[in-house]
Amino acid sequence: MKHLVVDSHMLSSVGGAFYPTGYSMLMFPDGETARQVGKRLIENDVSGDDVYLVPPEEILSQITPTVHDGDNPLPSAGTDGATVRAFTKLALDGHTGLLVKTPDAKAAERMMEIVRTVPYSMAQRYRTLVIEDL
Repeated sequence: MKHLVVDSHMLSSVGGAFYPTGYSMLMFPDGETARQVGKRLIENDVSGDDVYLVPPEEILSQITPTVHDGDNPLPSAGTDGATVRAFTKLALDGHTGLLVKTPDAKAAERMMEIVRTVPYSMAQRYRTLVIEDL
């Protein structure tokens, strides 16, 4: 499991909001649950290089600023800004994230089979032009 470093490949080309195409962002009420799920994903053939632990402080310092003024003067046409704000609200309440590479629906479903065994706050899959609720 790696720690997240947001780079230009994880940002929307329009507006610059956090938009890691080909990944899913999962939020959990606490860090221990997020770590346990990350470990279980790796034990079930997800590469450790494809799982990022994202503690609340990293969400607030790296993901939240990507929508700083992205919706001014008009709101975004998509949901990327609203999704980042939802992650921010959860992070402020102490929730921890996992960013997991999910290149296709099959990988996302395998991931969710593990995620659904524990309480989670939010699960979003970033596809080209679509943020999918999982």
